[in-house]
Amino acid sequence: HRKNIYPPVDPLPSLSRLMNLGIGKERTREDHRGVSDQMYAGYANGRDLRSLSAVVGEESLTDTDRKYLRFADDFEKKFITQGPYEDRSIEQTLDLGWDLLSSLPEDELKRVKKEFIEKYGRKFRK
Repeated sequence: HRKNIYPPVDPLPSLSRLMNLGIGKERTREDHRGVSDQMYAGYANGRDLRSLSAVVGEESLTDTDRKYLRFADDFEKKFITQGPYEDRSIEQTLDLGWDLLSSLPEDELKRVKKEFIEKYGRKFRK
């Protein structure tokens, strides 16, 4: 509630083990697992870096670290936060994930297959 995230959820302890049965090719989209894993890892890293930057200052962080901080902020504002009448399809959600991941250096995308970066992620690179 304090961060104005609606619905008020903390995604890190909310990882669903049931998701594995309902995602992937012929269910959602072939890149679903990798995008999910990469976003989860990126958000966890960004949250850890928030704590670190509170101690050492953001100016002490590397450029990549600062990108993870921005990723965590954008993840909360654009991905987790949904208006009460917002209705996103799985395709829109995965594309939003790629858009957010495009803010990170490509060599940081270790949980997504290269073929999916080429197929889905390239159009979001700035």
